[in-house]
Amino acid sequence: MTKDKRCTEEEAVAELRALGVKQVVMITGDARQVAESVAAEVGVDRIIAAVDSASGKVVIRGWTEATTLSAVEAIARLEPYCGGFLYTHVDTEGLMRGIDMDAVRAVRAATAKPLTAAGGITTREEIMTLDALGIDAVVGM
Repeated sequence: MTKDKRCTEEEAVAELRALGVKQVVMITGDARQVAESVAAEVGVDRIIAAVDSASGKVVIRGWTEATTLSAVEAIARLEPYCGGFLYTHVDTEGLMRGIDMDAVRAVRAATAKPLTAAGGITTREEIMTLDALGIDAVVGM
C-alpha cells in the first residue's frame, strides 16, 4: 500500500491482514461484488461493512451520491460477506441532536451480526437504548 502503488481492495486488505490487522471497515455501500471478493480473499469475519444512509437511501463516495437501496436492503445484500456492520445515519451525523432510533431499530432487525451505530448519538439514554438492542455506539465529533 505504498503511495506510488495503486492496488485493488482485495490487495489492500490482504496487505493489512499480513500486517496483523484483525478487522477492516470497508466502505461498501451496496457494492456486493467488492465485498464478496474481499471476503473470499481474507475471510468474512475480518470485514466490517460500512453502510451510510441519508434520506432513507445508502450514500457512497463521501456521502455525495445516493444509491437506490435502503440500509436494510444493503445489509441483506452484504450480510453473507462480512462479520458485522457500521451504520451511520448521515441525516443526524455531527448535529448532536440525537439519532433516529427507528432507523437504527430497522437496521438491527435486518441482521443478527455485530452492529455499531453512528450519527448524532448524544445522550446517555441513547447509548443505553442502543446497548439494550445489542448495538455498539460511536460518539463524539
